[in-house]
Amino acid sequence: MNKIVLPILIVIILTGCNVFPNGIHKQPEGQVIFDGEHYTMIPSNYESEDDDVEVRLKGPDISEIAENFETLEVEKGDILQFKIDKNPISINATKMNEDGTIEVVEITDKKITMPSKEGYYIYELNTKWNKGKETFVFDVNVK
Repeated sequence: MNKIVLPILIVIILTGCNVFPNGIHKQPEGQVIFDGEHYTMIPSNYESEDDDVEVRLKGPDISEIAENFETLEVEKGDILQFKIDKNPISINATKMNEDGTIEVVEITDKKITMPSKEGYYIYELNTKWNKGKETFVFDVNVK
């Protein structure tokens, strides 16, 4: 009896393993590029709807998120470039100043220019795809 049950169980287990989806859902990654170095931005507020899979991940406050990023030391007027997986259809950027005020930042060809005023700034990039969106955060210290 055991000689029959064991092979049947193995076939059932192997068949069950083959019903998993072929692709695993992967959250897009964003990088900020400065002086030829790539720095992975901290993701937050991720939403995606793909076929039968819906994902919604909420992150903490922007200041808390920025604490997890190694602050970039930049000069006034330096240019930072972005590389974001899955080619988003739109990217909007905002900058939080030291006094807590928020300003919209212009992005040209996936690049932004650093402020002309010294200080600490937290940047938030809001990206959108056809079936999802995600926020990326990084911070800089402008000298």
